[in-house]
Amino acid sequence: MFAEFSAVAVWGYGLAAAAYAVFALYLLGAWRGGRAGGALLLAVGLSVLWALGAAFFAWAPSVGLMRLAGVLEVLRVAAWYAFLLVLLQPLGLARARWPVLVSVALVLSMLVSVLLPAELLAGDPAADKFPLGVFLAGAVLGLVLVEQLFRGLPTDSRWGLKPLCLGLAAGWMFELYFFADGFLFARLDPDVWSVRGLVHAMVIPLIAVSAARNPAWTLCISVSREVVFHSTALAVAGAYLLVIAAAGYYVRYMGGDWGRALQMALLFAGLLLLGLFIGSGASRARLRVLLNKHLFPYRYDYRTEWLRFTQALSSAGDALDLGQSVIKALSDLVESPGGGLWLRNGEGRYTQHSRLNTPASAASEAEDGALCRFLEAREWVVSLEEFRVRRSHYGELVLPEWLLRLEDAWLVIPLKSAGRLVGFVVLNAPRTPFEINWEVLDLLKTAQRQAASYLARMQVTEALIEARKFDSFNRMSAFVVHDLKNLVAQLSLMLKNAERHRDNPEFQQDMLETVAHVEARMRGLMSQLQEKRSIEAPRPVDLHAMLGRICGAKRSQRPAPTLASVPEGETVSEVMAHADRLERVLGHVVQNALDATPESGNVTLNLHDGEDGSVCLEVQDSGCGMSQAFIRERLSRPFQTTKEGGMGLGVYETSQYIRELGGTITYDSEEGRGTRVEIRLPRRLREQAAPVPAASDAPPHTDSEILRA
Repeated sequence: MFAEFSAVAVWGYGLAAAAYAVFALYLLGAWRGGRAGGALLLAVGLSVLWALGAAFFAWAPSVGLMRLAGVLEVLRVAAWYAFLLVLLQPLGLARARWPVLVSVALVLSMLVSVLLPAELLAGDPAADKFPLGVFLAGAVLGLVLVEQLFRGLPTDSRWGLKPLCLGLAAGWMFELYFFADGFLFARLDPDVWSVRGLVHAMVIPLIAVSAARNPAWTLCISVSREVVFHSTALAVAGAYLLVIAAAGYYVRYMGGDWGRALQMALLFAGLLLLGLFIGSGASRARLRVLLNKHLFPYRYDYRTEWLRFTQALSSAGDALDLGQSVIKALSDLVESPGGGLWLRNGEGRYTQHSRLNTPASAASEAEDGALCRFLEAREWVVSLEEFRVRRSHYGELVLPEWLLRLEDAWLVIPLKSAGRLVGFVVLNAPRTPFEINWEVLDLLKTAQRQAASYLARMQVTEALIEARKFDSFNRMSAFVVHDLKNLVAQLSLMLKNAERHRDNPEFQQDMLETVAHVEARMRGLMSQLQEKRSIEAPRPVDLHAMLGRICGAKRSQRPAPTLASVPEGETVSEVMAHADRLERVLGHVVQNALDATPESGNVTLNLHDGEDGSVCLEVQDSGCGMSQAFIRERLSRPFQTTKEGGMGLGVYETSQYIRELGGTITYDSEEGRGTRVEIRLPRRLREQAAPVPAASDAPPHTDSEILRA
């Protein structure tokens, strides 16, 4: 009879051994010393040995392997009995002692039947049926123990052990059929025996679910909802494809001449329907709800849901803005396809800010309206279906007409942060019937607070950006006014000198040049207020030529500034800067020196190589000077000045821009003895950009350039 076993038995028991081994390793890692968990681990471990013994026996049948497989079979059955008895003990059924006594008696009988010498049973039909009868009685006892366990559980507690009872009962029923058939015909069916390993491996998922549902077993087991969902979807898809394949073969062989054509059409239609099922959000939602409802104690895996929710909010900006991300994160919790987000605007009304898979809506709600007052006071999630059926549940709430007429509107979720209603989300009807219970409401309330905090932060950021824009504009205006003041001072000086030198041709020429310069500068200032161009990159600037232009523009003042010539052999070269802006800030330094120096004094500009390889500019005057306290505490701060009518912005802008170029500016001054300003700028390297055009051709600096100061 050994030759009757097929390769199916080897593979079947081998796969069962592998499945039980994986489950045993998982239980070993999750076990925390509980009695029930230890009994389960022992039963699963002996099931691994039993499946291995049966696989070796099917691969190489012999009397020795048959007896070894029989002993392992008895030990496996005894271990599962022990596990069931451990579970029965808290129910008080073990006090009758009969389950323990009967189990021990049957296990000993099974062991005797397996170890009994074959020659003692030869020729005795009754003796041949003895082992089969004992194992048949063992299957009956297993069913009785499972039935006693299930009936002894309180109704509220059956949910946790229902999968275990179902799986063990199915396994014992298969054993009952297998040994009953063998007892009737005095021989075991080899085909049924070949698939026995696979049958017992199929109950492992049910045992694992019960182990996860019963923390009292002291097993730290977590069944991933995503794994269950995808495994179930894969199993359903596989079963569907098997049915389609079987139908296709049936049509092929029974359809005559049209058989093959009909088979191809049927297979194509089946694959098309499968694709629609896999790609359908409603189908996935129904399957997910079904699994969560029947396989898990809570509807949600809170760790997974919260990580997904936080990730959805933090990844806003990739494909969706923050408002759309909030809608999607909330809608995914209740299987909704989308909805709309209403946020408070500057006029005190809530208008639609974002939408996802829903039409745009021009409806708005006043902050003192009935809906907003209710959401802010109660922080309830309003179900429009429940509102229409049980309006009294919501007290005096009166929903606006635009909301009741909104197509597919289902839930209204308030978004409240720091005691203030930031906005609310209106979700569309779900893809599949979805029950709103306390668990869903608690999760939505927690999620909305998180979403509201993100939206409140977004609003604060937008307000800060707007305030910074105004601040930038104010700063730009202050610099423009400062430049206008200097230009007005130039015109005033020119008019003052015109009374004495109006007939002097040289003065007339200087006057025309000064008016042209002032006109060009004023046009540049107007362009700063009107245009918004990007900041141009720094370009090479000939510092000596620029200082010459500055001294030339101020030669009509008294004292007139003088520029010392560059000594022979010095390698003073260009610097990288914005030509117009650098000319303006250096002009501020020279003008400050002129303002602080009497007409009898002198202002000298000296350009030379710095010791560190930089370009060094010194502006020396013999004016009134400054105290060290003023230099240390007030000089470089904005709006600090000692000049009558001054604004205190020139030195501040100069310091900011020199540092921006990577240079330094230092002041050496003493009251009554004048001031020396030293500016060091990095020398331009030859491989850098091409020379900049003349200052008169360079574009005026922009408001963005001013802001960088």
